[in-house]
Amino acid sequence: MSKFPMPKAFGMVTVGERGQVVIPANVRKVYNINPGDKLIVLADKDRPIGLVPVEQFNEFLSHTAEMLAKIKKSTG
Repeated sequence: MSKFPMPKAFGMVTVGERGQVVIPANVRKVYNINPGDKLIVLADKDRPIGLVPVEQFNEFLSHTAEMLAKIKKSTG
């Protein structure tokens, strides 16, 4: 049993001359990505590139801050 879920392959994209890629329609549909949506680009040279909607990233940061505050309070 794998500790981490395997990513799904949705297809292939081509990087254009200006560095742009098109997110395939089936990916946009599955992840409800719409024109005008803002995405955070997460990257590390040893890991794949990830795209996260800004709203979800902000929720993650807020939750993380709350958890850290609780940990600090319980150990302080």
